[in-house]
Amino acid sequence: MKNITFLHPEFFWLFLVLPIAIAWYWFTNKKQRATLKISSIKSFKGSATLIAKLQPLLFVLRMLALSAIIVALARPRSVDVSSKSRTTKGIDIVMAIDVSGSMLAKDLKPNRLEALKRVAAEFVEDRINDRIGLVVYAGESYTRTPVTSDKTVILQSLKTVEYDDSIIADGTGIGVGLATAINRIKDSKAKSRIIILLTDGVNNSGTIDPRMAADIAKEYGIKVYTIGIGTNGMAPFPYAKAPNGKFLYQNMKVEIDEKLMKEIAKTTDGKYFRATSNAKLKEIYTEINKLEKTEVEEKKYFNYDEKYQPFVWLALFLLFIEVLLKNTIFKGLV
Repeated sequence: MKNITFLHPEFFWLFLVLPIAIAWYWFTNKKQRATLKISSIKSFKGSATLIAKLQPLLFVLRMLALSAIIVALARPRSVDVSSKSRTTKGIDIVMAIDVSGSMLAKDLKPNRLEALKRVAAEFVEDRINDRIGLVVYAGESYTRTPVTSDKTVILQSLKTVEYDDSIIADGTGIGVGLATAINRIKDSKAKSRIIILLTDGVNNSGTIDPRMAADIAKEYGIKVYTIGIGTNGMAPFPYAKAPNGKFLYQNMKVEIDEKLMKEIAKTTDGKYFRATSNAKLKEIYTEINKLEKTEVEEKKYFNYDEKYQPFVWLALFLLFIEVLLKNTIFKGLV
């Protein structure tokens, strides 16, 4: 009975009639038989014949037929549901990620950059109906992946993001990172355009003032969510490389220009978040995911396969058997 529904389940109330019919049959069965009064039954030996014992079978067949009719009236049917959905108002999102050397700090595990990549990947997978792009910045910035709906491309690109001072100058150019992200979606026709700007430091590089970039984003109607990543107080930062190529760490004070990040978010009607741990970072992306909802139109198609016919045929067959037995085997039964 998997995936079976009933169009008229109210007919199942008729099953309450069955106990009444059984009770009525039980109390009236003897009265319906012919009786013969005699002074003694010693002359009659043996018990009732097999046919007499099987007579209640006629009533059982009738009850089964009635049950089948009730089920048929309830209209059992299987339902095959298919749906088609389309995005009616999508969102274009650009993630601008700080890849400066300080993102290798180990106050988040295993470090800030790896923690961010894991959480950002989950965010990308959740935004199945949106287009996403990826911008990385340090002292300079560049577009790693243009805005696309191909999540496989985004996830692969995100997976390979790493700190490499041979590719991009070190430093923290928040302004150039934001400007590059703006340039990727300023001409988008999407219902909503947002930038998720993440940094762990203070703006100290680049040729574009972050506040000016925020004003440009506002002019284009682009909302910017800013995230400051890093614990409060001290954290182990990389300061040099050992001869084997591994980074050497020492505790340094965490400095994030929260005032600037809050200004950027406020200017663009966005919101500022502070991620001081892996769990907090995940909560932030979950909240952004809830704040920015995509409107999706879904149409469901129901294909019904009626199942009442077998119950009708079963009821007719049982009634036929009852009539046949009543007029053959049980015909002469008194």
